[in-house]
Amino acid sequence: MQAFSLSRKEMSALLLSLTEKSERNTLNILQEAWAKFHQEEVRRGMSLTAFLSTDIPPIMQKIIKGTSINGLSLADIAALGQLIEYSTLSGTAMQNWVKRDFKEYLGSPRLGRKYSVNQAALLYIIDDLKAALDFESIRQLFRILFLAPERDDDDLVEPAELYFGYAELIEDIKRSPVLQAQGIAERSARTEYSWKTDSTLKDAMEKMMDRLTHLNPSEKDAVRNMLMIAAISVQTCYFQSLARQYCNAALFLDF
Repeated sequence: MQAFSLSRKEMSALLLSLTEKSERNTLNILQEAWAKFHQEEVRRGMSLTAFLSTDIPPIMQKIIKGTSINGLSLADIAALGQLIEYSTLSGTAMQNWVKRDFKEYLGSPRLGRKYSVNQAALLYIIDDLKAALDFESIRQLFRILFLAPERDDDDLVEPAELYFGYAELIEDIKRSPVLQAQGIAERSARTEYSWKTDSTLKDAMEKMMDRLTHLNPSEKDAVRNMLMIAAISVQTCYFQSLARQYCNAALFLDF
């Protein structure tokens, strides 16, 4: 069976589609993501055969059937998280984050026994950031963005919006010939480098800034910094995934 794969932008759009803030249809997002990897089969009229060979987790089966999704269980979040490209998210890790490591920010399920879209997004953000940062550093960044952990109304940006913001930035990086030729992590490592002087990255980040009209300049800088940190961490996820693939190939082909 072929695994279903989602980019972070597709996953963030999927999460937002489960809220009242989005006009996008959840099923359409999944259909477009699937068709992207099966263009040849669709062109040849073999969509059914291709879809039947795709592994569809239970939470996606609910979406396909049109079942109303009122919150997500940890199992649902883990199942969806495993579809994200380069992700290594596991249910066991999330249990630890919810109960111990990030308990003050994640808290208990907010929709009965189910977790909210923002809680799910926060789990995915933690998974991305841990590729480059330790947990204490992540918590310190969360204190800057989310202020008082026990409150949601003082957040500089909602986790789901933050997730969508850096997912958009990553897609812009993928489409930019300049940034593809010289990776964001390499550019950021230079002592003289600043995203403020990089027109491509600046324009990409301003997409989100335009939506955060309630923030003052220093608060916007905090969000911009987080977008850059998250984008670099996702690149780290990619290189770690690539290293694992080469390692597996070397071990498997040793005969």
